[in-house]
Amino acid sequence: MTGVQTCALPIWPDERALLRLEADRLSQLLDFAATEARLSGRSIAWTAEESGYRFWRSDDNADWLEIRDSETLRARTLPQGISIYGFRVENMRPQGGMRLEFAPHGSSLAFTIGMSAGAEYYAVVGSPVGEVRVVPGTGTADGELALR
Repeated sequence: MTGVQTCALPIWPDERALLRLEADRLSQLLDFAATEARLSGRSIAWTAEESGYRFWRSDDNADWLEIRDSETLRARTLPQGISIYGFRVENMRPQGGMRLEFAPHGSSLAFTIGMSAGAEYYAVVGSPVGEVRVVPGTGTADGELALR
């Protein structure tokens, strides 16, 4: 019997596609968190480190508890090589860590969350009217994110 022997190799998405997938996921989760805050009447916060992020819910005592009872808003670790950086709220770098709060009432804050994988960049951008979208970006010499 003659023929070509094939070996089934896993197909991994390229760096840019994987980064876009993670940026899209974060965009959808932030949109969901904002909606959940409005529907539940409780503030929800998002916090991040370079390699992952978590969601928090305020309780009746205004304490913040990590959300662990939701598969959608569970803690997430980013794939190796993807990182979060360049976080801004209302076009300013927040003091302290990366934290974004979604209040149940009132307008949303404008924000930008940069994500990178090697030389590839995307940003998750939120507008004051509550729109959350993903846009391509470029890195700058000072480590900031410039939107395309």
